[in-house]
Amino acid sequence: MTARPQLTAEPREVVGKKVAALRRAGKLPAVVYGHGRVSEAIELDAHEFTVLRRHTGRNTLVDLKIGSGRAEPVLLHSIHEHPVSRATLHVDFLVVSMTEEMTVDVPIAVIGESLAVERLGGTLLHFRDTVHVRALPADLPSSIELDITPLETFDGTLHASDLRIPERVTLLTDADEPLARVQPPRLAEVEAAVEAVEGAEAEAEGAEPSAESETPSGESDS
Repeated sequence: MTARPQLTAEPREVVGKKVAALRRAGKLPAVVYGHGRVSEAIELDAHEFTVLRRHTGRNTLVDLKIGSGRAEPVLLHSIHEHPVSRATLHVDFLVVSMTEEMTVDVPIAVIGESLAVERLGGTLLHFRDTVHVRALPADLPSSIELDITPLETFDGTLHASDLRIPERVTLLTDADEPLARVQPPRLAEVEAAVEAVEGAEAEAEGAEPSAESETPSGESDS
């Protein structure tokens, strides 16, 4: 037994538009392929997969058992979702060899806080959502962290070299590839903010009595 999540599946004969009926019956259509294996259509229990997905992410290794066959390690390679409901519509599993390195795209997970965003009102710009890496299947990360704390001004840019690459993982994306920076607020937004501040200051000054206009009680101006 391994510590990997486990899924059971059955061979699937229903294909094309007829899979809609399969989904209504609580089944999830999927396909398994790779490592010299002929692509095979399968179906999973939709609820079982939903439970699994709550605790896993992209590039997760799963022990998949189809029918009466032996469980084999596969990569949760691609999940197709409904564009509105985000419900899972289809899953691609990739058969792997635990002793052979793989090349995959891994999502970038942004962590930390940027002063240029939090205090200067800038907007964080992402140039890439994923990076290319190579590793053994057991070492593939579900995401790679990018700390945006160094972005304290609008002049800084974070590159692939700033990623926190886990051990035994090789980054294939060019280290000089820009990943993120902070865009300054638009000029109109800056001007509006300045006008709001100046207006508030003028209102505050107008609310204070002028020393020259004050006349002590009981005294005339003559």
